[in-house]
Amino acid sequence: MGLFRRDGPVVFERHAYGRRRARSVPRWLLWLLAGIAVGAGGLFYVQEEYLPPRLTPAESQRLQARVGELDAERQRLQAALDKASAEAKAAQGGGERLAAELADARQSVERLRADLALFDEVLPPDPRGGAVAVRAAKFANEDGRLAYHVLLTRERKGGKPFAGVMGLAVAGERAGRNETIDLGPVEVSLAGYQHLRGTLPLPAGFAARQVTIRVLDRPGGTLQGMRVINAR
Repeated sequence: MGLFRRDGPVVFERHAYGRRRARSVPRWLLWLLAGIAVGAGGLFYVQEEYLPPRLTPAESQRLQARVGELDAERQRLQAALDKASAEAKAAQGGGERLAAELADARQSVERLRADLALFDEVLPPDPRGGAVAVRAAKFANEDGRLAYHVLLTRERKGGKPFAGVMGLAVAGERAGRNETIDLGPVEVSLAGYQHLRGTLPLPAGFAARQVTIRVLDRPGGTLQGMRVINAR
């Protein structure tokens, strides 16, 4: 028996090695790769044909800058709108307040008119019955001055207001002697009534006792009303 002798015949398989080397690519992998290619091509086609063109980096930056400008403008306009709305509300509130004050003033004027009408009825008439009536008056000595408050009324209330002067002839005492001095004139302008208030200087040491009120149409002119009132 030889060294390499075998009992049976040796059979060579000529195609076994070739089958291992020629193993094919799996079919699922081919389908996957084909699907990827078709999808990419379809996406590119849709982008090129139907979608807006893609922006370059420079165009994108300009677009973002423009968006920022528009947003800033929107904020500015919103702030202006808010300010205008606040001012409109304030003006409306001010108008309502002024309307309320005007209504109160009108009511006050009506009350004053009613009071004046009542006073006109209650106050004693001027006994002399001149064109201008001296309805009431009050005089007082105050530290070397004569304080006066005179109410004049006019019987003829329509037409042009009366314009004239009021003169005061003050009778009193100074250093034990009786004297009479003239004070004024005080301007008078009345359509229906007028209150005259103020003070006039007296001579040193003079004490007023009685005052004669004369209403004239002008200094040294025609007498329109007259009355004598005691002073305190």
